[in-house]
Amino acid sequence: MRLAMFAAISIGVFNATTTPLCWGQVINEDLKLLPSDGATGNSFGWTIAIDNGIVAVGAYQDDDNGTWSGSAYLFDAPTGAQIAKLLPSDGATGDKFGHSIAIDNGIVAVGAEGDDDNGSYSGSAYLFDASTGAQIAKLLPRNGWEDSAFGNSIAIDNGIVAVGAYRDDDNGSHSGSAYLFDASTGAQIAKLLPSDGATGDYFGWSIAIDNGIVAVGARRDDDNGPYSGSAYLFDASTGAQIAKLLPRNGWEDDAFGYSIAIDDGIVAVGAYRNRDNNIQSGAAYLFDASTGAQLAKLAPDDGAAVDFFGWSIAIDNGIVAVGAAYDDDNGDDSGSAYLFEAATGAQLAKLLPSDGVTRGYFGTSIAANNGIVAVGAYGDDDNGSRSGSAYLFGVNTIVDCLDLTVRNLIAGDIAIFTISKGTPGARAATVYGTKPGNVSVNDYAGYCATFGIAGVKQDNVIGGLNRTFDADGEIVFGLKIPGNLSGQRLFFQSAQHGTCPDECMSNLVEAVVQ
Repeated sequence: MRLAMFAAISIGVFNATTTPLCWGQVINEDLKLLPSDGATGNSFGWTIAIDNGIVAVGAYQDDDNGTWSGSAYLFDAPTGAQIAKLLPSDGATGDKFGHSIAIDNGIVAVGAEGDDDNGSYSGSAYLFDASTGAQIAKLLPRNGWEDSAFGNSIAIDNGIVAVGAYRDDDNGSHSGSAYLFDASTGAQIAKLLPSDGATGDYFGWSIAIDNGIVAVGARRDDDNGPYSGSAYLFDASTGAQIAKLLPRNGWEDDAFGYSIAIDDGIVAVGAYRNRDNNIQSGAAYLFDASTGAQLAKLAPDDGAAVDFFGWSIAIDNGIVAVGAAYDDDNGDDSGSAYLFEAATGAQLAKLLPSDGVTRGYFGTSIAANNGIVAVGAYGDDDNGSRSGSAYLFGVNTIVDCLDLTVRNLIAGDIAIFTISKGTPGARAATVYGTKPGNVSVNDYAGYCATFGIAGVKQDNVIGGLNRTFDADGEIVFGLKIPGNLSGQRLFFQSAQHGTCPDECMSNLVEAVVQ
């Protein structure tokens, strides 16, 4: 059984209904995206981005301008129709245009880490008008150098383009760097270097920007052991370093910083080689961008060895989307993705393509915007081996099936519990615990639910199993709080009887006993 936290997710064709989903339920796509000229080995879906109803997808092994010259595509998210194919004006063999991609406010930014304007594999980036597909500018770093891999990662927000160059050598061979550019002029604004950069850190492997804060991953930094990884925050307006992010209990070879995202003050960082659920099962972390403090560690309920959970990551509107490109649900390395609630760290759902294939690598790339999650599967084979594809999932805001309120939570006194929005005549149960988590309950006394409270058992039920909703869909009961619980932090959640697999759940209430 699954006891998941909080409310359910609604899904539809991007104008989702509010029908609650089962916690932990697998969600299939609403639309599948394929390029009009897809071909064997193009790796369409290696990178993906979405903004304001436009999906941008990279195919860095496309060969229009020579072997592995690369391309990118734009699609209309509501319909899945292809809008344009993007090619650089000076594309050439080995450029790997499309190896990174981003979109914001009508501008598409595309990285070409193999370009050679400043020497072999020095790299470049390009800007395009999303409405016309026209190239706007080519971005090159001042004092660029061979083997810098400028353009390996890219992000754009509010007129600023952030580009990673993980093989730059300012702080030693492959120490890495990042650059900021003005999207309107193409001019370089700043070069970002970490205060403690060192040989082999790969600073700039991943990059994200939101609301004036730049987040940069350094997946081979060694603060927690060789290749343990780290991430950094910078002020986009000054280029000054704000914080260095390290996970609690980080370990060697975690590759923390392999993927990174930021939205509304929360930084999400992937560590795809973390071993909490066995070797290279993967993990992800959430941090407060203003303080650098770790907020949560994310791991899937069904994580397994070599799933590579955290290979890709995105965050938007309180939902964290994480790719596990080597998960095996649809065959070896077919891939999957997961949704979590940023506020609580609770797992909400698992995403799988309806036609997933062995070595499809679904979850290699992931993006989220305005209720749509876009996922790349560069190994899919609709247009030939490793031709690639992408999928769109309509995910609405989290809604609660039941409402739970707790009043007068005072040691030695009677607390009042109110469950509302229930089905008149149906039964409901309420449980408690001392810390959040995910616990599944499968058909215990007719209840099937996924609670967001760790360690839930029969002893955690309060108020009994057989209280029924009145004609107004409400249950009210009192419970005396033991006198020795003053100052104790508690969690409460309710479930309606007999609703499996819908799992009609309440919000999770967190409160401290007075």
